[in-house]
Amino acid sequence: MQQGSYLPADRVLLVIDGRALLELIIASVAIILVPGPSVMFVIARAVAWGRITAVLTALGNALGMLLLSVFIAVGLGPLLQRSELLLVVVQVLGGLYLIHLGVGAYRHRQEHADDMIKIEEIKPSNFQIVRQGFTVGALNPKALVFFSAVFPQFVDSESGSITFQLLMFGVIFAALSFLLDGMWGLLVGSSRDWFVTSKNRLVFLRTVGAVVMMALGVGVIIPIVFNYLK
Repeated sequence: MQQGSYLPADRVLLVIDGRALLELIIASVAIILVPGPSVMFVIARAVAWGRITAVLTALGNALGMLLLSVFIAVGLGPLLQRSELLLVVVQVLGGLYLIHLGVGAYRHRQEHADDMIKIEEIKPSNFQIVRQGFTVGALNPKALVFFSAVFPQFVDSESGSITFQLLMFGVIFAALSFLLDGMWGLLVGSSRDWFVTSKNRLVFLRTVGAVVMMALGVGVIIPIVFNYLK
């Protein structure tokens, strides 16, 4: 198959092998479960308005990240297909930015927790809830870095279009995001009083998220460094 060619629909799942797909899912679950902007927004909505609002927020968030992944795939995919050096540069910069996001989340964990327990006076409509979730998802810097720096690690330039593979990854990520963020919303929405009565619990969640983001950033960079030193 020529590099950059497109696969027929009945061979979509053959673009990546089972092990690579499993590793992609594990990495996606790890980054989704980390209490970053999207998760914290879903939790805040669950605390304020309950489970249904949180699930609708998760839906909008997943749709926003799906759109973001499409932009990344269409814009970045063709460039990565032409330059291995660019792939390395994108991964290193993405890893560094993940570390930066983690440090920022740790430094401002108290303020983030305060923002989460503020309740709006008027409950937004269902459309507003989905729209606001969509905006948070589409502008999520954690997802942007993950799509740009981590997804390319799972592409195989010999298996067809990198753009097409990145689009596949985006669909998988968005589906997992809705499922896992929705679970966060259901969990917190069912025990909202427990979360509201202690800000320290929210601070702890934000701290865990910050540490994991930093660890993921380091995890992106280390294999590249080792590969370069070989």
